[in-house]
Amino acid sequence: MVSHFKTALCLFFALFFVVAGVMHFVAVDSFAAIVPPRLPFPKLIVWVTGLMEIGLGVMLLCPHFRPGVGVLLGLFLLAVLPANIYMAMAGIPFGETVSSPAALWGRVALQFPLIGLIYWATRPAKS
Repeated sequence: MVSHFKTALCLFFALFFVVAGVMHFVAVDSFAAIVPPRLPFPKLIVWVTGLMEIGLGVMLLCPHFRPGVGVLLGLFLLAVLPANIYMAMAGIPFGETVSSPAALWGRVALQFPLIGLIYWATRPAKS
């Protein structure tokens, strides 16, 4: 039963990251706006992180790769955490939506349970 739930989560995360990665190319300017200003080439960063999300999302579809991808996704989410923190500190809304400070900081706080859930879902189920 746990194995089926983990598989379902991996499929959900695969779809989530592929769609999020594609959005990096659809809404480049929105994503570039949350790249901390100290970093050069914000659009290039957006494109590279979009490709990473698409690639890692696709790799989640292969059970053989899941344990490694779970670790890579955790590291990836930690790497993009400064963008989420910058977004919350600067009060930058995402796209056309108005985001409250609570929602922006909630997004930051949810990164950690998300990392844990991805890591758990990508570990092989105990027999």
